[in-house]
Amino acid sequence: MASAKDFANLKYISLVTFRKTGVAVPTPVWLMEEAGLIYIRTDPKSGKAKRIRNSQKVRIAPSDMRGKTLGPYVDGEASFVETNDAQRIGSLIKSRYGFFGRLVDFVNALRGRRATAVIAIKLA
Repeated sequence: MASAKDFANLKYISLVTFRKTGVAVPTPVWLMEEAGLIYIRTDPKSGKAKRIRNSQKVRIAPSDMRGKTLGPYVDGEASFVETNDAQRIGSLIKSRYGFFGRLVDFVNALRGRRATAVIAIKLA
């Protein structure tokens, strides 16, 4: 049985969310592990955020930056972090990826996207 600690040192995971029709949608994302949970951040208007609002069921697997899986998927349950911790965790994820993280945030901001939503994933 995999735990969140198994994902702590990874740079990317493939996050699978599910459409209302049940179709799986994999997306490579950055992550951070803390206190037995995996955290990601995203634009609250993104497709993955909308799908998580509809169904908290997710799957994650180690992956490369393009989403090619490097290990087996693990089932989990996602929820939005609504507390004051959201800003702190979002900042930690951003700082973990250094210059590249700031660059991606800058490019996304030019496109009108802001990764302000933090999602916690609890593994099954």
